[in-house]
Amino acid sequence: MQLEYKIRIMAEHEGADFFGIADLSSAKETMVEQGSNFVADYPKAISIGIRLPDAIVDALKDRENPAVAVNYRHAYDITNLRLDLLTSKLASIIQQDGYKALAIPASERYDNERICAVFSHKLAARLAGLGWIGKSCLFVTPEAGPRVRWTTVLTDAPFKLTGGPIESKCVECNECVDICPVGAFTGEPFKEDEGREVRYNARKCEEYLYDSEDHKEWNVCGLCVYVCPHGKTKK
Repeated sequence: MQLEYKIRIMAEHEGADFFGIADLSSAKETMVEQGSNFVADYPKAISIGIRLPDAIVDALKDRENPAVAVNYRHAYDITNLRLDLLTSKLASIIQQDGYKALAIPASERYDNERICAVFSHKLAARLAGLGWIGKSCLFVTPEAGPRVRWTTVLTDAPFKLTGGPIESKCVECNECVDICPVGAFTGEPFKEDEGREVRYNARKCEEYLYDSEDHKEWNVCGLCVYVCPHGKTKK
């Protein structure tokens, strides 16, 4: 069985809602800056996404309810675990076929100052043609909006690309910008040559969730995920 077909089928069988393959050659400098040559030496990426349950995301308007918050955190954590288990399996299969493969954790920070991971899952998903980066700095898909958790397998396997960057559909929409309780978003659209700070103050989100005086263990936000028209369920 062809390797590419084999891993795609496995991803679908394990519950992946999104699957794409990206050429990383145009992003090497960005990858070096964020995660060093440890990740930048890989020329391609497999991008995989699993959609969060709509029943939980739709309830985020009542996120101060502990029952809503606890269920959202659980869905978030278990989806990340599903992604990590899947990419571990895929990386093993690719390695058995004689190629290099590195599974990137779905949610594991390595730089507290910059508040970032060793590699950007959004970068891979965007280059694979699965969606665009919105004004909230979340990755937005046409099918599910930002209601998706992502992970990546970096590899040198000669897989066929699934696409390339697509145009943002955010246009004049500012719902995520307007709903943010701490004004973390500037409303500026994504541009490849601009840093994240032009659009998003990650520290504000961090402080709102973890450093506020009324912080509780079950604090969640996610309003930018909830409010996005792309993927929002219709009543």
